[in-house]
Amino acid sequence: MDKKLIYMDNAATTKTSPKVLEAMLPYFSELYGNPSSIYDFAGKSKEAIMKARQQIADVLGAKREEIYFTAGGSESDNWALKATFEALKDKGNHIITTKIEHHAILHTAEYLEKERGAKITYLNVDENGFVRPEDVEKAITPETILISVMMANNEIGTIEPIREIGEIAKKHGILFHTDAVQAFGQIPIHVDEMHIDMLSSSGHKINGPKGIGFLYIRKGVKIRSFVHGGAQERKRRAGTENVPGIVGYGEAAMLAAESMEERTKTEIAVRDHLIERLLSEIPYSKLNGDRTTRLPNNINVSFQFIEGESMLLMLDRFGVCASSGSACTSGSLDPSHVLMAIGLPHEIAHGSLRLTISQETTMEDADFVVDKLKDIVANLRSMSPLYEDFVKKQG
Repeated sequence: MDKKLIYMDNAATTKTSPKVLEAMLPYFSELYGNPSSIYDFAGKSKEAIMKARQQIADVLGAKREEIYFTAGGSESDNWALKATFEALKDKGNHIITTKIEHHAILHTAEYLEKERGAKITYLNVDENGFVRPEDVEKAITPETILISVMMANNEIGTIEPIREIGEIAKKHGILFHTDAVQAFGQIPIHVDEMHIDMLSSSGHKINGPKGIGFLYIRKGVKIRSFVHGGAQERKRRAGTENVPGIVGYGEAAMLAAESMEERTKTEIAVRDHLIERLLSEIPYSKLNGDRTTRLPNNINVSFQFIEGESMLLMLDRFGVCASSGSACTSGSLDPSHVLMAIGLPHEIAHGSLRLTISQETTMEDADFVVDKLKDIVANLRSMSPLYEDFVKKQG
């Protein structure tokens, strides 16, 4: 008998919605014209791009011409940091970000620091992963040209005080970028109310296709073009547009916005049930990230005395897809930079598990995962000399 698949790694990627796929299909083999061509047939592709741009802009409270399509969140993050630095380096060379950003931000910041002479401030966060707005303000210098703080953390789910940080950036006349890859479609976002100048997002996080993203750039923000060549994306990002991907992303954004209230209510109920059972039924466990100000679908728990990778492998035997707070799976022995930044010791950070659910995740799925985890954790601890020593000391 085939094991049932219980997919709890939606922060890594989501499945493409059937409605999104249906919207995309004609643009592969029927309406395949190049949007830059002038004949009527190609105009159908151009119209489809304009429609998708508007669908996405509507979700953000933005203007259609402020949405620039990219290949995904990493490209959008790179564009925001590199192009801002190049455009404003005569004014200043200081960028403020945080220690818990996605590597697309952190590694870009490191590149700018080492290769381009940028000065980067990496802000600390508190034990729940929150960036303090007052710390952002204190870090501002006359050389500061950009503040980049993620909207919600991809590992621990904490939602940052973006509106307050945006107000600080605006007050000081500094550009404000937010990586909203995990937040777009999951929580309400309004770029004007939050004083956001640039925002990154990626289609495959909201039941859209992979390989498509966007960068919102507020009208009037003067940053450099990212890809040079043709006149696509108003001369800021050259290259023939990924029409099927753009169409799919527009559809996914619209569907996410329409279902957000009801969908997130369902996710929060399952999320809280999972958290409650894990913390109450598995001893020496700890929730990472804030209990309530977190993404509706994110559960991140550390279990003492075990390795996260072992948990993942054992869960996989039962058809459960999850991810670890540890970076072991990517060939590194170092624990997650996010978990270290919130103050977890190495040995606890290594025993972390991230479960990211969807509206299709049922209470039965949640209970199945908790029941299996109880056995897995007990089994792994029974083989741990550290746990054995700990129990002896307690006795």
